[in-house]
Amino acid sequence: MWNEEVDLIMGNPFVETLAFFSVAVLALVVFLAVFELVTKYKDWDEIKKGNLAVGMATSGKIFGICNIFRFAILNNDSLLLSLTWAAYGFVLLLAAYFIFEFLTPYFKIDEQIQQDNRAVGLLSMMISVSLSYVIGASVT
Repeated sequence: MWNEEVDLIMGNPFVETLAFFSVAVLALVVFLAVFELVTKYKDWDEIKKGNLAVGMATSGKIFGICNIFRFAILNNDSLLLSLTWAAYGFVLLLAAYFIFEFLTPYFKIDEQIQQDNRAVGLLSMMISVSLSYVIGASVT
């Protein structure tokens, strides 16, 4: 009986949109907090100081996470299934971050971004954006 009521409420496209939006925003905040934990700098402190490289890298992460959610929502019927696939996609995006750091032995990515190396910030942003399309295409 309870499932029927939830199905009826979620059948309203306005309520369904609000539900997906709310969950995506909450997950975005959580996922960004996880990224904050794994970087050697404090994203929002650096952005407040005007560090453009950190701003670009963080923007790429935000776009990447939201883009993965977009694909997860489009390819799944339920909010829970969409959230599950988006979380899995986030784990892959996080793994890509570590691979990027590992495959760049000439310098430390985090250190360069913290020093406002905009070329590295741009590259980090584009990796997050680009891989979000690859990850998104597979979260069905």
